Amino acid sequence: MKYNDLDIKKWKESDINVDSLWIIEQREKSGKHSNVYHGNFIPQIPNQLIRRYTRNEEIVLDPFLGSGTTLYEAENLNRNFIGFDINEDIFNFVKNNMKNSSEIQYSIKIADVTSQEEFDNAITTSLESMKAEKVHYVLMHPPYLDIIKFTSHKNDLSQISDTDLFINKMLDVIKNCLSYLEKERYFSIVIGDVYKKGEVIPLSSLIINAVKQKFQVKLKGIVVKNIAGNRAKQGKGGIWRYRALNSDYYIFKHEYILTFKKMF
Repeated sequence: MKYNDLDIKKWKESDINVDSLWIIEQREKSGKHSNVYHGNFIPQIPNQLIRRYTRNEEIVLDPFLGSGTTLYEAENLNRNFIGFDINEDIFNFVKNNMKNSSEIQYSIKIADVTSQEEFDNAITTSLESMKAEKVHYVLMHPPYLDIIKFTSHKNDLSQISDTDLFINKMLDVIKNCLSYLEKERYFSIVIGDVYKKGEVIPLSSLIINAVKQKFQVKLKGIVVKNIAGNRAKQGKGGIWRYRALNSDYYIFKHEYILTFKKMF
């Protein structure tokens, strides 16, 4: 594993989690991290992944910038960063948060990442500003399928309710990202399954299958992550337990972190 700064001689002291089950007690809230956005990313996840799959000052790409969680962790870890989002409001929030930041090179833009033309224009200018040709790691935390509508944009993935269409749009995003990812480098997708029309849709498994069929990649890890202190286990957790017992389903408490290695 040559794409990180870990000192393997001190492996016993490392806090890098190599287990396939991550139980995180609560969401990190220090620094610029705040709970202002639906579907907020857990900072501990990009922190772990960036440290494992990148070196100091390498470039992390996030096509779903959201409230900036991965950007803030890249900044904390001295990695350069490129990020895009289709949501102008949250983009402006992140831009304002980064006003006094100059420790890393970063470029954030409003872009429809399902569009090859928009993506190419956005990332080309971003890479030029950093005097680079490729990125070194891609981390994706896409919107939840048909749960929270973030914008009214027709190509906003959160607007899609059809599973096949969602997967095809995700493949468009992945294709755009992989065009600018160095060969034999890594990308991760953080995604959960969904419950629709009375049954579980194993979205994570469907994404794995679609990615493996379309791209020359190796699946390197499937991590199940659970936030022990999330809202579903507090407050309203009781009513969800009642509803589950009164029906035939189980309450989702986890998501998947899927990591692939690009082989082309």
